[in-house]
Amino acid sequence: MTVQDNATQPSTIAVRSGTVLAALGVVSFSFSFPATVWALDGFGPWTATGVRGLLAGLLAGACLFGARVPVPERRHWPGLLTVAAGCGVGFPLLTTLALQTSSTAHSAVVIGMLPLATAAISSALTGRRPSRGFWTAAGTGSLTVVAFTLQQNHGLPTLGDVYLFGALLMCAAGYAQGGRLASHMPGWQVIAWGVVAALPVSVLVAALALPAEPVQLTTKAVTGMAYVAAVSQFGAFVVWYRGMAIIGVPKASQLQLAQPLLTLVWSVLLMGEELSPLAPVAALAVLGCIVAAQRARS
Repeated sequence: MTVQDNATQPSTIAVRSGTVLAALGVVSFSFSFPATVWALDGFGPWTATGVRGLLAGLLAGACLFGARVPVPERRHWPGLLTVAAGCGVGFPLLTTLALQTSSTAHSAVVIGMLPLATAAISSALTGRRPSRGFWTAAGTGSLTVVAFTLQQNHGLPTLGDVYLFGALLMCAAGYAQGGRLASHMPGWQVIAWGVVAALPVSVLVAALALPAEPVQLTTKAVTGMAYVAAVSQFGAFVVWYRGMAIIGVPKASQLQLAQPLLTLVWSVLLMGEELSPLAPVAALAVLGCIVAAQRARS
């Protein structure tokens, strides 16, 4: 075996492990919408958001304390607060409100634009200018989602769609800042500090919502709540950011393209939803646009 072979083998193993971790994160995220619907079986939307953030924050805080992680430098806190606002509060709340009236499949198609939105916000933060081909693909994908949304709602967006587009922008901002911070600290610490920073808001929301919204601890509700708190809000980010750090954002984003399609599958198998004939078509069209955008960007 040559010296070059010895150098290549560890690199290949690292890429494979990073790909597996990133793929595990994508699969974990793809269950988030069905799990949120299950949580709504026994929790109100505001209660579900507050309790979800509270549990995730306590879990993340315990991990940070157990690992004796020092408090991040002051220069990192603006980015961490963006992660907290986008991924810790805004996205969970707005998607939970949207899923009261929008189907899991419909929501998955709209949120399928997340990789493109993240890339656009990231380019604005870093000052890097993607190619014209990237913006062409991004614009086509956006128009596809808007057309699908209007067709499903007879020409008018619903309040649920407004929530979903708001969630899309907030999560994209959190992803972009999280990806930037992951180059300065381990990725799991980025999301851990993010959900810990969101704890005051989560505690306040939970304290105000619990007396106002009835709670029924059904099996579905407890299972869904456990999943979105431990996995969607924290654990999935740990493997996702770790995989992203190993193989890079472009390759990780390619894997995330499968997330909306996976959610469509779970909506049928777990939720018993009947897909609109246009939902898979729109999802595949968005998938094609994102692939084209990623290639043009790289």
